[in-house]
Amino acid sequence: MTRHKETLVPTTPHVEGDDDIGEIADIVGFHIRLAHGAVYRHFTETFEDLELTQKQVSALWLIADHPDISQTHLAQLMRMDRATTMAIVNRMQDRGYLVRGQAKDDKRRQTLNLTKDGFKMLDVAKRAILEHEAWLKSRFSKQEVAQLIELLARIHE
Repeated sequence: MTRHKETLVPTTPHVEGDDDIGEIADIVGFHIRLAHGAVYRHFTETFEDLELTQKQVSALWLIADHPDISQTHLAQLMRMDRATTMAIVNRMQDRGYLVRGQAKDDKRRQTLNLTKDGFKMLDVAKRAILEHEAWLKSRFSKQEVAQLIELLARIHE
């Protein structure tokens, strides 16, 4: 399918040189990938000094919100496979941010809880997340933020 040159102008020209990306300018997935890249880069810059990844921050936060959570339940909440979750848990344990325990009601099940250092790091991470979220949300009105969350949830739920 061929398009005339005048229809090649992207619907969202916000990057210099975008005037020649052609039909891909109308591909939603392309814009989601670009948006994800921008958000990820900013997150990485914001968290550079903390040496934490998005997944590690999520794990700390979920463990804090769910004391005695099992690794399997953590994996479910993070929507990740158990092997990847175990690697994150191992890394956070090695850094002294969490401890494994044994469930009182089922000796076969391990529990996860944050240490004092884990709670301190989570507090620092939450402040960095607020900075990151402020950067991201500054591009939208409050109504648009709510709508964006709703629209993105339709994709991932």
